[in-house]
Amino acid sequence: MFGRILCGVAASALLLVALPATAQDFSAERLSDHIKYLADDSLEGRFPGKVGEKMTLDYLQAQYEAMGLEPGGPDGQWLQPVELLRLTPTRPPVVTWTGREGVAHTIETGMALRAGAGEGLVKLDNVPMVFAGYGVVAPERNWDDYGDIDLTGKLVVVLGGQPEAFGADPNFYGSGTHKTNEALKRGAVGIITLYPVTGGRGMRGGNRPRMTLVGAHETAFQGVMTMDIAAPMAVEQGGDMEALVAMAKQGGTFKAHDSGIKISLDIAETAEVIHSNNLLAKIPGSERPDEVLVYSAHWDHVGTAADPDANGDRIFNGAWDNASGTSGVLEMARAFKAGPPPERTVVFLHVTAEEQGLLGSEWYATHPVYPLEKTAADINIDMLPFTPATRSIALFGIGKSMLEDDLARLAAAAGRDGGVVGDGEPAQGFYYRSDHFNFAVGGVPALMPWTGVDFVEGGEEVGRPYYQAQMAQYYHKLDDEWRADYDFTAAIQNLTLLYRLGQEVANETAWPQWKPGSEFAALRKESDAARQ
Repeated sequence: MFGRILCGVAASALLLVALPATAQDFSAERLSDHIKYLADDSLEGRFPGKVGEKMTLDYLQAQYEAMGLEPGGPDGQWLQPVELLRLTPTRPPVVTWTGREGVAHTIETGMALRAGAGEGLVKLDNVPMVFAGYGVVAPERNWDDYGDIDLTGKLVVVLGGQPEAFGADPNFYGSGTHKTNEALKRGAVGIITLYPVTGGRGMRGGNRPRMTLVGAHETAFQGVMTMDIAAPMAVEQGGDMEALVAMAKQGGTFKAHDSGIKISLDIAETAEVIHSNNLLAKIPGSERPDEVLVYSAHWDHVGTAADPDANGDRIFNGAWDNASGTSGVLEMARAFKAGPPPERTVVFLHVTAEEQGLLGSEWYATHPVYPLEKTAADINIDMLPFTPATRSIALFGIGKSMLEDDLARLAAAAGRDGGVVGDGEPAQGFYYRSDHFNFAVGGVPALMPWTGVDFVEGGEEVGRPYYQAQMAQYYHKLDDEWRADYDFTAAIQNLTLLYRLGQEVANETAWPQWKPGSEFAALRKESDAARQ
């Protein structure tokens, strides 16, 4: 357990604990005070494993202790250790491919390969290459790119994104998580994703450090390749890339097949373990303590910039992202503690390394302190809205779980006649880019609110440019610092609704469900027996 650190913003800030609260008493002053501490320069951008981690976790623990909550981590501790792995290339990978005629071709550009979660050194010779279309298996959509093929010891090449038949907006089946999981199920040693052009998604950062988890569920190597580099390989198979892609888009008639091509590669990266932590607090359930509701937020941000700006500032303070969400979870715990004891256990989870790829929540989902099959829901708070009152409450991934319907009912009862709406940018695939996603992949119904733009005063005509201006000025910018003029009106609106939703989930015997068309419904169904 970390000891206390009393420096920087001072010991008094660590004990910013406040007077007794009543249920749903969400205080703008307390939210602001939490953000002010967590976004202070002394925390140096809250990067995992650095001084800001210790100060952040000490602060959170002090707050929960003063509220009277119990430690919620493993073995009655506050912290769940998380083993991060930073991999840094020492040289460009060496890659060659050989076709049926036995001629070796060296690939020097248009490809980026990275070692998986191991020691950083990967050397393989003549690995058979399988083309698997999109690499998607979606039973509820009658789509299976693999059939019964065995990928043991093979490399699988997949198209980026998802089939056109699944719609234009990103979904789980277009994610790297789904594609990697399906490849691993069949024994693949590596996965390469095809993209149309050099410089596109996935091609950037091939020579920079990347962070993953020790023992992560990854292939031995992964990477990206452009279509033009893959084109000669297609010709070797007696076709062309356009024909291969067109065949893959047919879905039901396409199945993964051995390309007849073999790949040799040599990847060298250094591997450094970074010790970090998630923090958990809990209120034990009075009737069904083995059943759990989780409120989550990531405590980390991105640290410091290599070079200062014109004002000499180089600290990414992360006030909005995500000191605000962290503060929201703290105050949610205060509201629950002031209210009647919940029948299910309520856990308040602060995860590390979201900014490095949702790693703290991935660690939790693969090393759950509370079984995911007995976890009723995850309500994730990543960036509170700093806006005036809104008519609607916005969510990422609208249309996925029945939790949305319950939230809509509560919003209507609270007079928010705009109801529950999407985030307005479905093409961005935001549902797959914050910590609730790892709960969803584990089958747990997961919900994440966002900033609404339908203002009570002025509607979307005022609200949308207001929100867009905030994003442009503050999101992942050095200017994302604590400000005395935050407008917490919409934040308190949302927190109140999320409290009421959590009260229902924590005190009912029914289990929240995914909607039948959700790509996560089948994952939850696998553990139905545990909830009978």
